[in-house]
Amino acid sequence: MTFPLVNFTTGAAQLLAFSTAEAQYVVRCGQGIEPALPLAFASFLYMQPAHLGLQRSAGRYLAFYLEDHARAQTVAQLHIFIGADTSALAYSPYQAPFGGIQMAPSVTAAALKSFMLAVHATLAEAGVQKLRIRAYPFAYDPAGSALMTQVLSQLGYKVTLAELNNHLPLEQDFETRLHPSERRRLAKCRRHGFHFEQEPLFFLPKAYEFLRRCREEKGQHLSLSEERLTELFRVFPNNYFLFSVRDPIGEWAAITVAIQVNERVLYNFYPASPLTYNAFSPVVLLNEGLHAFGRASNLSLLDLGTSTLPTGLNQSLLQFKRHLGGVLSLKLTLEWKAA
Repeated sequence: MTFPLVNFTTGAAQLLAFSTAEAQYVVRCGQGIEPALPLAFASFLYMQPAHLGLQRSAGRYLAFYLEDHARAQTVAQLHIFIGADTSALAYSPYQAPFGGIQMAPSVTAAALKSFMLAVHATLAEAGVQKLRIRAYPFAYDPAGSALMTQVLSQLGYKVTLAELNNHLPLEQDFETRLHPSERRRLAKCRRHGFHFEQEPLFFLPKAYEFLRRCREEKGQHLSLSEERLTELFRVFPNNYFLFSVRDPIGEWAAITVAIQVNERVLYNFYPASPLTYNAFSPVVLLNEGLHAFGRASNLSLLDLGTSTLPTGLNQSLLQFKRHLGGVLSLKLTLEWKAA
């Protein structure tokens, strides 16, 4: 059972208190504030203050934290950006692969529902009419994703986009999950002297140009500018990595930017290979190298991303990821409209 929210303020933060049958909670919210109590979970990179500070929205940024004072911990967080062009629309995230509510396993449906009611009340005061949440893949936190989706649905959120995300479980050997056709391509790369490398960061400008040309060949574009990507590498040197596959004479056959999202997940963010190397499919070798890097770093999941283009589902890309042994999970975008 939940009780009415009690509103009070301290400093720059607004505090909203409520109780459930299990515990007493406080919702801490404010513009750009950081958690006041230690997090009960390892925060995803995109929800850390340093990354949020780089998501340069011209509008307002509000942080919401759910605090369990009996445990002296922050047990949930949600970060929201209110659009500058119209305050009626808010986003989570603004510039990141995902946002949404990250929570500790102890959070109940009743607590999460009251937390979101506090969020809605605060957004209503700011004139927000709609909130769009692009959640993390279910594979990142299956129980948390299920609970978030259940509670948001009860609060009237509608799923506006359901994407198919693929990942590789790192406890299994890479070749064990490979389709026979991809196993043959991997062997062909090895026979011809292709090899995986981690590249030094002074190659980043050259690598960006390589990535841009590969995307242009396929009629696509890069979502980040070179300046923005360089800044992310500079601010997060332990989370952003540049990897390649080189051919026998040392030329790049494939490149990717990989991101360590938390203590479990490595994300293959920007894989690319020129069409001239299609006969070798060096991206298979690239993923083998990422798989080995993830295992050596004691990670448990290699995120291969979605297979969604602006025009819809990319069937050939989805098939390729399935041939790599990819395991499917959902990545949902949900929207709430004020009554």
